[in-house]
Amino acid sequence: MEDKNIEQPEKKSFFKRIPLIALIGPVMGAIGGYVYYEKVGCVSGTCAITSNPWLSIAWGGALGYLVFDMFNFRKKKKQANVTE
Repeated sequence: MEDKNIEQPEKKSFFKRIPLIALIGPVMGAIGGYVYYEKVGCVSGTCAITSNPWLSIAWGGALGYLVFDMFNFRKKKKQANVTE
């Protein structure tokens, strides 16, 4: 017989699984990458990243994610003390 008192795992919404700071970081980084492309850029056109606005935006988004992820403080799961 099945026990009807067994708890089912709680379904989490999208924003509970992915923290808001993980979404803000790439957006801010992409904006920063585009601003860097516009303001600094590459005069000769031979720079690998800054000569193309799409690459500047992509690298800026990646760096934005990495920087903002440093401030993502996840709750640590408590582990039960296992004694033999």
